[in-house]
Amino acid sequence: MSAYCFVGSPIGRLTLCSDGAALTGLYMETPGDQPSVQAAGREDPEVSPLREAARQLDQYFSGRLRQFELPLQLRGTEFQRRVWNALTTIPFGETRSYSQLARDIGNPSACRAVGLANGRNPIAVIVPCHRVIGADGSLTGFGGGLPRKQWLLRHERSGPTRTLDLGFWS
Repeated sequence: MSAYCFVGSPIGRLTLCSDGAALTGLYMETPGDQPSVQAAGREDPEVSPLREAARQLDQYFSGRLRQFELPLQLRGTEFQRRVWNALTTIPFGETRSYSQLARDIGNPSACRAVGLANGRNPIAVIVPCHRVIGADGSLTGFGGGLPRKQWLLRHERSGPTRTLDLGFWS
């Protein structure tokens, strides 16, 4: 059974997707790039993984949760799954560079491939792709936009902050 639900957050509305047993997606709305919820099944916020993910996200955004404990189904290539699994080992409030992440997965020359896999992470925030930065410490691409990445990093370093105004939610 595939299901989805929408969750409000300080970084805008999030779409959570589940196969009924695990969380399969967490997407941030961006103008002109809405996730296709039709492909995610029916809207049902009471599906167990969705309800629990929404609860944990609320705790995360309020500063009461540092590590998610959810069943995840990360669908991608073996390499992508290795990168996504490595993302989950980056501690709350810390960052890693793409080159550090490439070394962590045992493939130090794969910085670009790590960046591409990071950008295809299907479960943003919970699989913390926002914690990956440039080797020089600069913020680099993020599917949800750099203002969100900056907000998430600031939130993890200094605790709950006010809602991010991205200007395209009603």
